[in-house]
Amino acid sequence: MLMTFKGKLSCAFFLYKRYRVVSTAPVDVLWQKLINLADVSWHPLFSQTNVPLGLIAKPGLIYQVVTRLTPIPIRLFVENVRPGELLSMRVLAIPGIEQKITYQVESTLCGSYISYSVTLRGWLSPLIWWLIKPYSARVASELASAAERLT
Repeated sequence: MLMTFKGKLSCAFFLYKRYRVVSTAPVDVLWQKLINLADVSWHPLFSQTNVPLGLIAKPGLIYQVVTRLTPIPIRLFVENVRPGELLSMRVLAIPGIEQKITYQVESTLCGSYISYSVTLRGWLSPLIWWLIKPYSARVASELASAAERLT
């Protein structure tokens, strides 16, 4: 999007993408798998964290993850937690990009739904999206598969 500010032309990028899958695993199992921050074995983008075993997501928590793309750790800030329902985090990686990740789980008659959404803002958004899109497309389904293996 092109905008003008104080007579200067600037460019603003915004991207929002949501992925949703159905799982046969109960919501409680999905939720426990999701909030166990030390276990990212199911995550297609994250390879390890600095979180001690047993620590669960709580608002205000800042921790580091190493991605499968680079060995450089990035920080995640747990923004909001609604137990059994929602987990939202902000990625604190580099200037020029603001990234928010939201997970939602809900129980329905058809099974459990998992939603994974990514919001990107900033001038680096197109480049970051190009890098993470193939991994982001698999996050919800990988979480569902990992939870289903536990049941």
